[in-house]
Amino acid sequence: MLLAALLAASAAPALAQVAATVQGVQMPAWVERDGRRTPLLPGMELKAGDQVHTGGGSRLVIKLSEGSLVKLGQNGTLRFTELGAGREFLKAVLGVLRGAFRFTTDVATKTRQREVSIGVSQVVAGIRGTDLWGRSVAGNEIVCLIEGKVEIAAGGEPPLTMDQPLQFYRRVQGVTQPVGQVDRAQLEHWAHETEIEAGKGAARRGGRFSALLATLEDQGSALALYDRLRDAGYPAGISPVKEGDRIVYRVRIGQLPSRAEAQALTNQLRGRY
Repeated sequence: MLLAALLAASAAPALAQVAATVQGVQMPAWVERDGRRTPLLPGMELKAGDQVHTGGGSRLVIKLSEGSLVKLGQNGTLRFTELGAGREFLKAVLGVLRGAFRFTTDVATKTRQREVSIGVSQVVAGIRGTDLWGRSVAGNEIVCLIEGKVEIAAGGEPPLTMDQPLQFYRRVQGVTQPVGQVDRAQLEHWAHETEIEAGKGAARRGGRFSALLATLEDQGSALALYDRLRDAGYPAGISPVKEGDRIVYRVRIGQLPSRAEAQALTNQLRGRY
C-alpha cells in the first residue's frame, strides 16, 4: 500500500506555480477578470488576462513568480497579457495602459533569467534582469532605466538600446525625443509616484491588524455597506458576532501592518460610506 501511494504521488502533476501575487495595496484598487471587478487585497493571485486598476491616491505592489516586483501608481491600469510562472525564469508581457509603474529586482533575484516585455502606450520595452521606471499619460510616454539594459521600440521606428543608468526615453505626441539623462533627485521624485506611502492605510501581505468600519445589528444594512465598499475598491469583509443575546455584523478591512495604519484607513473612510 505504501509503495502504491508513493507511485501515485510521483505520477501526480506538480502544483502549478503562482505567476503573480499581490503584496501590498494602498486602496482603492481592483482586478478586472472575466468581465467582473473585484477589490484587490494582499495575497490575491493574478494570472494572464487580468487587468488591475488603481484609484486616486492608490499604490499597488505585485510580486512575480521569480521574485521581481511590479509597482503601479495612482489612477493606473496594468494588463497582464502573458505571464509565465517559474522560480528561476520569468516570461511576461505587461501593458501599462495608464499611470506610472516600476519593474524592479533585488540582489537575491538578479541572477535569474527574465524575458519581459512592457508596453507603455505606443512604446514597447524589452528587458532582461533590470530595473526601470515608466509612465504613460495621454501624448507623453517615459521610460527611465535605473539599472541593467532595455531595448525600446515605438511607432515602427528602429529599436534603440539604453544600457547606462539614469538614461531615459520620452515620446511626446507620437514623436520620439533624443535619449536624455536624469539626476538622482528627479528619479527619486518619479519613484515616489509608485511607492506605497506610510500612514495612508495600506494593506500588506501578513498584516495582522484590521480597520473596524461598522458594527450593525441589521444584516441587510451590513451587506449593503459591504457591497458599497467593495464596489469602491476596498476589500471589506463581514462577520456575524454574538454579543450577549443578539447577533451583530462587523464590517472590517484586514491585513493592515500596524495599529496606526488601521487607524489611518478608518479615518479616511469615516463618513464616506
